[in-house]
Amino acid sequence: MRRIALISALAVTALVPASGQKDSKYSSKLAPYVASPSRVVELMLDMAKVKPGDTVYDLGSGDGRILVAAAERRAQAIGIEINPKLVAAATDEISRAGLSARAKVIQGDVMATDFSTANVVTLYMDTGSNAKLRPQLEKQLKPGSRVVSHDYEIPGWKAVRVEKTDEKQPHTIYLYEIGAKK
Repeated sequence: MRRIALISALAVTALVPASGQKDSKYSSKLAPYVASPSRVVELMLDMAKVKPGDTVYDLGSGDGRILVAAAERRAQAIGIEINPKLVAAATDEISRAGLSARAKVIQGDVMATDFSTANVVTLYMDTGSNAKLRPQLEKQLKPGSRVVSHDYEIPGWKAVRVEKTDEKQPHTIYLYEIGAKK
């Protein structure tokens, strides 16, 4: 968690269009970039019980804060991010943290990515985007894989656990398990 705080708000702000503006060349097809607060990142990884040996995919990985936190837990962490500026920022942060052996970011579209080696998937996309991604998650992930969604449910799935933060601006985290009873 301490490394997450190292990412400068100014640096991240310079990478992302101001609120209400679109960077059409690199806007995600599924969701705009919005950073997850440090407490939310830790809660997501805690709920998924990320441990050494896990392979965590962060779909729409943004500035890489989930990747850094997962790699600090000695998991392999792979981010998929469409925006090359965010890929560069995340790659730099991973390198600064000394975690390049356990974390990396791939520039690409999550809808065209094979993440079948994951046993944990994290995402922060709206409900409609989660619905579009659901068939791919069902097809690629093995039974027992965990999917953690920040603030938005995955339609048609029943969460095995739901947690709400008690911050000034509360967040809801949904944990799903592939193959869990619906």
